[in-house]
Amino acid sequence: QVQLVESEGGLVQAGGSLRLSCAASGRAFSTYAMGWFRQAPGKEREFVAAINWSGDSTYYTDSVKGRFTISRGNAKNTLHLQMNSLKPEDTALYYCAARRYTDYTTGPTGYNYWGQGTQVTVSS
Repeated sequence: QVQLVESEGGLVQAGGSLRLSCAASGRAFSTYAMGWFRQAPGKEREFVAAINWSGDSTYYTDSVKGRFTISRGNAKNTLHLQMNSLKPEDTALYYCAARRYTDYTTGPTGYNYWGQGTQVTVSS
């Protein structure tokens, strides 16, 4: 069993930066692929970024490539999302998720554990 707790999000101006963290409990964290998803009001939950168990493979949705960076610290059971050059369309509730496999996938149904979500608001 894995429990995930995201750090507090925040309000930032367009062009600014924000770093999200996700703290995981459970010994199996280091063997799980991890992902970040987001959901804006009235929209479906969408994939943002994912990382494999060892951290040497990552994948991003096109809209955040070059702006967001996903990373993990297996020694400390943490997952991070560094978000730079933020845009108003990045405004959403952001979730971290864990998958009971070593490799990631982009579909939310492929993840077994979810955090409670943290709000990110980007003002124009």
